[in-house]
Amino acid sequence: MPYVSDFTPTALEDRITVHEGAQIVEINFQGLKFRSSADVNAFYDEVERRLQDTGEPQWFFMVNTQDYRVDESAWFAFTRRGRDLNEGHGMRTVRYDADPDTLAQIARTKGTDRENPNLFGSRDEAWDHLRTLPSKRRERLAHHPSFTKDAFLRRLSFDHDTGILHIDLSGMNLLHSRDVNDVHNWTEEAIRATRHKWWIIYNYEGTRIQSAAWVQFSLRSEAFNDTYSMGSVRYAMGSETEADKRLRYEAKTTRPNIRNTKEEALSRLEELRSDYAAAKDQA
Repeated sequence: MPYVSDFTPTALEDRITVHEGAQIVEINFQGLKFRSSADVNAFYDEVERRLQDTGEPQWFFMVNTQDYRVDESAWFAFTRRGRDLNEGHGMRTVRYDADPDTLAQIARTKGTDRENPNLFGSRDEAWDHLRTLPSKRRERLAHHPSFTKDAFLRRLSFDHDTGILHIDLSGMNLLHSRDVNDVHNWTEEAIRATRHKWWIIYNYEGTRIQSAAWVQFSLRSEAFNDTYSMGSVRYAMGSETEADKRLRYEAKTTRPNIRNTKEEALSRLEELRSDYAAAKDQA
């Protein structure tokens, strides 16, 4: 298969197959060359979208890694997004690669301490192995909430004079999808009661979003902003959280609007409001 550089949803459609009954998501990297982090983010955005469509958070992943390449400039994003996908949605991930060199490696290491139990020489072997594993889907019921609704609602400040909603996520540690869904559900409920959209300022000082929560956080945040936000700016993000946030926006047309301080965030928000008003006048 020749290398391709088209990472549009249409081009990627046949590379992501959801096998509902088997609880397996098949991902085909064969022949792909990830030249940039934008390529990586476009691919994983599409995987996450397909998972969201199923409504089921946990899956086995079976990945065809034959003859794919990741350029050095894309490697950080590739490992980060793959980690988040596996920790957020994976019950087990296996790879298969029918390249002769890989087949020889599998044969050499079989039965030794260097054997990779998650690497197979064919799709059928990988499939058959996954089908022997027990599903862990019931384990998602064990997610216990980290926050209470009353305490979180005190973190929302609606300024009706300016039309700005301040959302204080400072110091919060989002561990898993339950935490993400709680935060978004409570915020959306509070906004719906006001009956209109808001300009939003987020305080991310000391906020941590764990790998198991990032996928759901990204999906819920995008849907939230589309539905409830006129425009939003984030400030005081830690370096790791900011890096993850910027990665997930790279393949999108919108920007994450991240600033260092609250004052800078408010200034940026005023720029967004001015742009909105100018566009409305021209319409």
